[in-house]
Amino acid sequence: MEATQKKTVVVFGATGAQGGSVAQALLDDGTFGVRAVTRDPSQPAAQALLSRGAEVVKGDLNDLPVLEQVMFGAYGAFVVTAGDPSKEQESNQGRNSAEAAKHQGLKHVVFSGFDHVEKVTGGRLKVPFFDSKGEAEAHYQKLGVPFTSVRLPCYYENFLNFCPPQKEPGKDVYTIAIPMGDTLIHAMSVSDLGPVVLNILKAPEIYIGKTINLSVETLTVQGFASILSQHLGKDIQDAKISVEAYEQQGPKAYADMYRYLLMKTGYDEALTRQLNPRAKNFQQWVEENKLKFQDL
Repeated sequence: MEATQKKTVVVFGATGAQGGSVAQALLDDGTFGVRAVTRDPSQPAAQALLSRGAEVVKGDLNDLPVLEQVMFGAYGAFVVTAGDPSKEQESNQGRNSAEAAKHQGLKHVVFSGFDHVEKVTGGRLKVPFFDSKGEAEAHYQKLGVPFTSVRLPCYYENFLNFCPPQKEPGKDVYTIAIPMGDTLIHAMSVSDLGPVVLNILKAPEIYIGKTINLSVETLTVQGFASILSQHLGKDIQDAKISVEAYEQQGPKAYADMYRYLLMKTGYDEALTRQLNPRAKNFQQWVEENKLKFQDL
């Protein structure tokens, strides 16, 4: 019967880290129908979603007319923009998603956003891949689209790719080059985002209009290193690199990212755990993912 038809949630980036976690959580729960959006519906990850009962469609946040079609008839959406294009392109992706959501009358969008660092710091710091998300959030607000912003902290998964332990030349020691000193770093596994988004979508009366800075655990760089050492059987230490030294080795945007993270506040660990009581701490995550570090 039409009255019992599930409300459809459009999940962007459904074969990626964030969108994949959300799509799986929604499929596991069964409250909502899932329309999984991917640039390549033929890829194995997309076919796996199809086999689990998701509707899989081809879509691209850069193409507004296609977004209108993708969102047609949907109740809500989870939107994550691509972090690798230019700031202008990522900002445009967010704006397109807001325009399409407004035109199609979506009732609730959960947007993977972040602070507009340049505005917050009065131009002192510039982090294009954060600022683009802040610009998109502003457009959602301007259009009056009912949305919730979820802002993820550092991923545990970053230790596998973005900042993995590096072997020191001529030594049996590995170091982690994160220029955060003894400051506590807020973190979580991106795989635990899905249930958070699911429970936000289930309670629009509570979460529409809210910004939630997610966090599951706080540790120093050495705290992360010690847990990795314990589980991987390697001597892993904080490289104790300064932001200034870090900036000499890579893009200024990443140095400014760490400068901003050193000052950012407002994380809500209690609410994050309320939205996903089974979210893993770092020790649990490392134990589950030990094999992924086998090339150390």
